[in-house]
Amino acid sequence: MATRHVYVVRHGAADPFGELTGAGQRQSELLGQRLAGLPIDVVWHSPLARAVRSAQIIGRSLPGIAVREAAELVDHVPHVPEEIPAGWAGFFDGYDAAEAAAGARVAEALIARFARPSETETHEVLVTHAYPVAWLVRHALDAPPARWLGLDCGNTALTAIEYREGAAPTLLLYNDMGHLPPDLRWTGFGPAVRP
Repeated sequence: MATRHVYVVRHGAADPFGELTGAGQRQSELLGQRLAGLPIDVVWHSPLARAVRSAQIIGRSLPGIAVREAAELVDHVPHVPEEIPAGWAGFFDGYDAAEAAAGARVAEALIARFARPSETETHEVLVTHAYPVAWLVRHALDAPPARWLGLDCGNTALTAIEYREGAAPTLLLYNDMGHLPPDLRWTGFGPAVRP
């Protein structure tokens, strides 16, 4: 088996209706320019509008590269802890067992499809949402399921993971915003002091 290089990104900044803002469009353009130097084989995206549009914009910088939908990349809560940390109680308030089971199924499908080596050397971009990014990072680090909580990522921040046969996944980058100017960094986070 060959190495699978996965470049996981959260969609660009979006409005409350899920449409990219001007900032989100610019973030996606800059990310596309950064990825243009890599031998990308395909851009996969969530079926949600903000990810679809981000992937289309990124794809413009990657001529001839297919941009395709992958249902496993949809926004979802991948895991609901049995004992919910006090700081997260409001987040999970009203979340029922059926919703938790549905989210777990999507999380399993995400890992089964993308978090494994491939038959040939591949470089894939996954345009998704904050929670699936956190779940893939948690999985790569072999951390307990509840550790996805708090693994936030910014809009169009780059996370790179490599999967090889017979080896644990390698997390190369997490939440890298080096392609964004300061005014476009840290979107998608709550208010706080940022480095």
